[in-house]
Amino acid sequence: MDSSTPVPLYFQVASQMEAAIDSGALPPGVRLVNEVQLAEHIGLSRPTVRQAIQTLVDKGLVVRKRGVGSQVVHNKVKRSLELTSLHDDLLAIDQRPTTRVLKSAVEPASAAVTRALDISESTRVWHLERVRFARGEPIARMRNYLPADLMEIPDESVLAAHGLYQLLRGAGVRPQAAGQNIGARSAARAEAELLNEAEGAPLLTMERTAFDVEGRAVEYGTHLYRASRYSFDLSLHVPG
Repeated sequence: MDSSTPVPLYFQVASQMEAAIDSGALPPGVRLVNEVQLAEHIGLSRPTVRQAIQTLVDKGLVVRKRGVGSQVVHNKVKRSLELTSLHDDLLAIDQRPTTRVLKSAVEPASAAVTRALDISESTRVWHLERVRFARGEPIARMRNYLPADLMEIPDESVLAAHGLYQLLRGAGVRPQAAGQNIGARSAARAEAELLNEAEGAPLLTMERTAFDVEGRAVEYGTHLYRASRYSFDLSLHVPG
């Protein structure tokens, strides 16, 4: 711990413990030593250690159990705000992604999809719905809409084994840029059941329209993520 910096000591402790959870050094299920022992070990006060652990509890990384103490729940998946596939991102951090395909069908575009993809009302689109899992846990429900003439529609086994952007690249389609909106809301009953959450649990929402190198809208997605298991990372820069 560095007491000479303006960063609060509890935050330094929490950050180091979060890094250990992310790396797997503190795996899910492990019990943390009690606050008194931990405070003595690192040479800080018990209130400082208690505040650090509470920070992890607030992030959903640790739970307090009566008679058990503080226990690591899981390491939250963090994803950079870049134009990438969730499947590829999970692979890159060894989260062993798997997919359950809920729907894959060609249908007339709805008004919202027509606007998002800038297509005529008569255009047919490929409607794809999936639940993505990380290490066996559901983490996101994804809905995607693409112009039906964009590529040959893969069968469900292919959809379950690959990320959508990987399939697009294989078909010669190169997503280059996207407009993206992130929000949050409560889970409806059906969504909660799909994502193994309680009804009303907080969910992160993401709406995205991706464009190819020629400026054509090639994909519109509306996704839901478990806030307890997922977060977005972004970097901010001071202009000038």
